Amino acid sequence: MSNLNQLSSRRILFVHAHPDDETINNGATMAGYLAQGAAVTLITCTRGEEGEVLVPELLHHSAKHDNTLGTYREGELADAMRELGVTDFHFLGEAERKYRDSGMMGTTPNENPECFWKADLDEAATLLVAVIRDRKPQVLVAYDDHGGYGHPDHIKAHQIAMRAAELAADSTYGVGAPWEISKIYWSAIPRSALQNSLTSSNPFIKVLIKLFNYVPSKWMALPFVKADSVVTTKFDGEKYLPQKLAALRAHKTQLIIHGDLFKFSNRLATRVSGTEYYIRVKGDAAAPFDKNGRELDLFAGVKE
Repeated sequence: MSNLNQLSSRRILFVHAHPDDETINNGATMAGYLAQGAAVTLITCTRGEEGEVLVPELLHHSAKHDNTLGTYREGELADAMRELGVTDFHFLGEAERKYRDSGMMGTTPNENPECFWKADLDEAATLLVAVIRDRKPQVLVAYDDHGGYGHPDHIKAHQIAMRAAELAADSTYGVGAPWEISKIYWSAIPRSALQNSLTSSNPFIKVLIKLFNYVPSKWMALPFVKADSVVTTKFDGEKYLPQKLAALRAHKTQLIIHGDLFKFSNRLATRVSGTEYYIRVKGDAAAPFDKNGRELDLFAGVKE
């Protein structure tokens, strides 16, 4: 894996569990920073072999049928990255096709010794250390310690991202020159951003309910919905919403898109937004800020 980012003064690394997670969480951020000249690297930890296929005509790819979903989702990811403009994207340990989707807790796939959930933490983190030391990102974006919504692969991706950041900065660990990441963020959604989705007066709620059997109250129970006070950072990527929507459409097996509305799991749907939110867990806040005191640039304060 060669370094593609040396010419860019701003470099950002995203770590995700499965294909489609990157676009749902950070699609506008990725497209936006690329447009600004930053180098964007994406590491995806599994191929999503155990994913829920929402489209009947593609159901044969699922693990319960032909078990070809991982290969199919590789192609979906490549198509999505083409829409966002990301060229530096890789799977963790990709040469060995190392880690398989773990499925949900308590399921048979979760007991597979080859699944990501069973991976040795430092072994997997070392693979990411190599990327960090090669790409030298100033900014890392990952999930929170709940993995966003509690999926084992999301939790493991969080653990590995945080451990790799620690190990990469340790001059006594592994090979290559150490590199310390300046700022680390976890993806989140502030509670206020979802308030409109709980009111029947919102014009798209009736559409969501009719199209997707939407249950608004299920959203607020998800761990990635955070109190406004803990969400530190906002990226206004509304101008990149068309790219994000196009990338979402590329993930055909996982997402059902209707205009700017999408369904991504049983009875969970929402309106796609180009505004993406984060919790800063390493590094200092720096201007510019919005009226609520949130950072508007993940690179704010980073020395180039």
